[in-house]
Amino acid sequence: MQPTKQTTIQRPFQLDGVGLHTGTFVRMAFKPAAENTGVRFQRIDMDGQPLIQAEVSKVVSTNRGTTLQEGDAQVWTVEHVLSALAGLGIDNVLIELNGPEIPILDGSARDFAEQLSQAGLLELDAPREYFKITEPISFEDPDTGAEFLALPSDKLEITTMIDFNSKTLAPQYASLERIEDYKEEIAPCRTFVFLHELELLIDQSLIKGGDLNNAIVIVDRMMSQEELDQLARKLNKPSVKVEKEGVLNTIKLLYDNEPARHKLLDVLGDLALLGRPIIGNIVTKKPGHRLNVEFARMLKRKMLEQKRLSGVPAYDPDGVPVYNIEQIKSLLPHRYPFLLIDKIIELNEKQVVGIKNVTGNESFFMGHFPGNPVFPGVLQIEALAQTGGILALSAVEDHGKWDTYFLKIDNARFKQKVLPGDTLLLKMELIAPIRRGIVQMLGTAYVGSKLVCEAELTAQIVKRDS
Repeated sequence: MQPTKQTTIQRPFQLDGVGLHTGTFVRMAFKPAAENTGVRFQRIDMDGQPLIQAEVSKVVSTNRGTTLQEGDAQVWTVEHVLSALAGLGIDNVLIELNGPEIPILDGSARDFAEQLSQAGLLELDAPREYFKITEPISFEDPDTGAEFLALPSDKLEITTMIDFNSKTLAPQYASLERIEDYKEEIAPCRTFVFLHELELLIDQSLIKGGDLNNAIVIVDRMMSQEELDQLARKLNKPSVKVEKEGVLNTIKLLYDNEPARHKLLDVLGDLALLGRPIIGNIVTKKPGHRLNVEFARMLKRKMLEQKRLSGVPAYDPDGVPVYNIEQIKSLLPHRYPFLLIDKIIELNEKQVVGIKNVTGNESFFMGHFPGNPVFPGVLQIEALAQTGGILALSAVEDHGKWDTYFLKIDNARFKQKVLPGDTLLLKMELIAPIRRGIVQMLGTAYVGSKLVCEAELTAQIVKRDS
């Protein structure tokens, strides 16, 4: 049975090590976090100690790892720790770092999973929201031959297949049928690299913290002693010896399919950037960080679409509004003819629902398609923004002394005409917690049960000069 409540860790703890690519020694502090805050990284070594939400929109690089960025702050190689958090069912945690990259440790998620387990799980009051796969969702990359598929299921299952066209590392697959088995079967599986890739990675200023102890090195071709000596110098090793094709330095694999299991570990970590646990069967062929993130973005769009279509607000015209028109005026600066909401019927910490009664007396109908009046799409977006402003401004002190301003409008779509006589239901939902006055919302507008308009809106709360 899927957990119904969100979780965090019971006790804080620290963990440190060297970043794989930057070679920087980093100390991490894991701290309990409040419900609905998700996983956040905080760069405590930077001015202002900026926060970075573990969210797919924050991904800026997938070159041999997944990197997140907010402003000037970056966190490299987040996939292993996110995998451990997802595998153990931890929804909310604050991770403080005094450097730019998550430590590589032994190249797996084992230490993260062990330490998180020891810290204990704390159940919070807020419900745990899932993205449930209700229909097949597929994605293919013709350049690499990679394939991704999400299928309906009553639980999370993941199957990963790899094929590097290598006689040394044969095609193999790994499956996780129960998330409860993650810690034992997936978390200990280490990252891997082909021997011929090492020099190229070093020349790209990557794997500065790489060590023969934190990755499985697969010898896919024999190299001359001169090549090995050059590689040893770049790795700061006295020597590198290769006696046969296979696994370098006689590292014993934990499982015959440990590389495929590690790829599954990465898939789970990258898909955690969806920001919500998945209920579904995920099947991947030839995955990699870039394609994992592309698939996560596709799933995020599907999740938002699913949420929009299932979220028609209930409207009782006889109900007492949360805010009437005069109360709305005390929060918003807009006035006739530009005040586009008549009442607020629902308001909580995460969403707000407003009502706009469209009449033939609207001033803009005189010039907008006279004789065939249609409510302008741009004003539908404005009506949504004003509704979202109620949610943003209801939480601040000194009502009437703050305004909200647009920063960005994304993915605006208009589905149906809105006509005189329609009652427009305007719903705005927080996509992410409000941070430093920045509000990200998903807006949907309905007439009856029909979706007429949708958009993702970003605004900033600003105090008036006087």
